[in-house]
Amino acid sequence: MTIAAVSHTPAPAAGPVSPPALNARTVAALSGVLIAAMMSGLTSRAGSLALADIEGALGQGADPGSWISSCYTAGELMVMPFAGWFAVTFTVRRFCLAMLAITAAISLVLPFVVNLPLLLVLRAAEGMSAGALIPLLMMMALRFLPPPIRLHGLALYALTATFTPNVAYWVVGYWTDGLSDLRWISWQFLPAAALCGLLVGWGLPAEPVNWSRFRNFNATGFLAGAPGLFLIGLALAQGNRQDWFHAPMISLSLVAGVALIAVYLLAEWQHPTPFIRLSLMARRNLCVGFVIFFLLLVTLSSGASLPGSFLGSVQEYRSRQIAPLGLLIGLPQLVLGFAVALLLYRRWVDARVVLALGLALIGMACLLASGLDSSWTWRQFVPAQLLQALGQPMAIVSLLFVSTSVVQPQEGPYIAGFVNMLRAIGTLAGVAAVGRFETLRDHFHSLVLVDHAAAVAATLPRGFDTARLAEAIGVEVTTLTTADTYLVFGCLALAMVPLCAALTFIPAPLVDRRH
Repeated sequence: MTIAAVSHTPAPAAGPVSPPALNARTVAALSGVLIAAMMSGLTSRAGSLALADIEGALGQGADPGSWISSCYTAGELMVMPFAGWFAVTFTVRRFCLAMLAITAAISLVLPFVVNLPLLLVLRAAEGMSAGALIPLLMMMALRFLPPPIRLHGLALYALTATFTPNVAYWVVGYWTDGLSDLRWISWQFLPAAALCGLLVGWGLPAEPVNWSRFRNFNATGFLAGAPGLFLIGLALAQGNRQDWFHAPMISLSLVAGVALIAVYLLAEWQHPTPFIRLSLMARRNLCVGFVIFFLLLVTLSSGASLPGSFLGSVQEYRSRQIAPLGLLIGLPQLVLGFAVALLLYRRWVDARVVLALGLALIGMACLLASGLDSSWTWRQFVPAQLLQALGQPMAIVSLLFVSTSVVQPQEGPYIAGFVNMLRAIGTLAGVAAVGRFETLRDHFHSLVLVDHAAAVAATLPRGFDTARLAEAIGVEVTTLTTADTYLVFGCLALAMVPLCAALTFIPAPLVDRRH
């Protein structure tokens, strides 16, 4: 099966690749892949949000238990560049059904595993199998959707970055505090897997495996890239907890990971049929677009994650209480992403302007939230969340449109893997960078406030309550650190706005109204 990327530029001499007819089976298959990708993202996010409860159920401390989430994200990153190649080789139908079956089997047994090493191995395998489902969504949407609705395929893919991570708070809150059954954090994938398997199995035809592709398999790139990405993923996920280069394991993982990735990139550059074609980065819209995409992924944690972390620390909120913040961003995405796609189909609309406005709204939301104080509850975050809800789809959908529009149909598989790898590593890098920044600001504010408290205490004849003072200082440190983080996010989002001018203008695609 040939997987083509969206293209609004002239195709080569051979002519453009026409999508197959959009019928009920195609729609069913695309719906199945969409649900699978959304559930994959939910499985990843839910495991992180419920980590403290899972650690408690297993009798593990925060340090060893943190590897449960880290192994999943590292496995997810590891598979991203290669999923497209294997899907084309084994056919999307066969590959998707296999990944669904593996993920479902692991999800079924995970709640019964109490041995931590075995649990970590299973979580890494689950990250690989579930993570492989996400690139299929972009490939399927761009392959099967005709021009009149092709931009909506980008809106579908954007949902995995804007809808799923935000509604995860509500889902996790229901399992942990509503139903009070942690097993459903893992089992929630099972009914979705059954439905997706039926839709994909019925919607896509059974085709033979293209074994001939293995003759040009980039074995060196695969054997270097997969473990290299896994090691880098682990290092990024555990770096702050282990204090980065002060921990030999983190240092070794980063050095080995970077060395293996260097071998991978060299092998990809020289191989005639690589997993990702690096020479495509010479195209301005891809190069600049991917820089913006990477930085945008870093700022997206300003959505529900940052206020959720603040409220959990200061107000002792649990996931169910934080859920309104996530839903304020997540639920509108079911409409707004497609509204942005419709807007981009207008010939008078410049997608670069839509992108710039989206980034500006995200920046304004962060600057607005940077004025928080320790008395804030979820209600005070509502204005900022609404700006986020509007800005995120404008930025992501228009950015994907501008970037993928310079890609020819036959080049689609090379770009799909790159986009999803950037998405995974950008998210991890964002979490790591934010964690490091917060650590530094936490130390700074703690030092200033403690020194100030000591100076005041020297003037008090009866001293003060040390325990209450320490608690008050802790609250203020968290508040000031969160405000600083919001300020950095806001400046970063606004700093990306001028980069939009470096992108080449892409006119709205011509639409055949007969479709």
